Amino acid sequence: MSTYTRKLFTLMFIREGEKILLGYKKRGFGQGRWNGFGGKVEAGETPEQAAIRETKEEAGVDLSVGGVEKVGELEFTFEGEAVLMHVMVYASGSYRGTPKESEEMRPAWFPVSSLPFAKMWPDDRFWFPLLLRGAKFRGAFHFRGHDEILTQKLEEVEEF
Repeated sequence: MSTYTRKLFTLMFIREGEKILLGYKKRGFGQGRWNGFGGKVEAGETPEQAAIRETKEEAGVDLSVGGVEKVGELEFTFEGEAVLMHVMVYASGSYRGTPKESEEMRPAWFPVSSLPFAKMWPDDRFWFPLLLRGAKFRGAFHFRGHDEILTQKLEEVEEF
């Protein structure tokens, strides 16, 4: 088994009734895909603080008003790469402001019944149903490139 350098990231999803806010990634890692908002956890901040900060930077909305809930932990590795991306997944149903485009992301609301899975990460179709029904989950996905999942593990958990 390879030794990985673990890096901590966040991913935030805002849900309003039967719709969810996703961001179209305009540049960098994941470019051209719809995803949640998030990124690296900076020194001195908690993953929750990072998720709130990144969502403000990428979508222009303030999540500090209603709180966020940790709903998942995902690990991603990529064949031939030494980094393990440890991603804390958060959800919120309360925010202040109107989602607006940033240099990095273009936010858009989607009905939860018709998500753009063909333009999302391949692993999303496995864990997203858990997120949508309010379950908590833990998973690991190993990729070849960014489109082929070689191995996967996903389980529902009671709490974090």
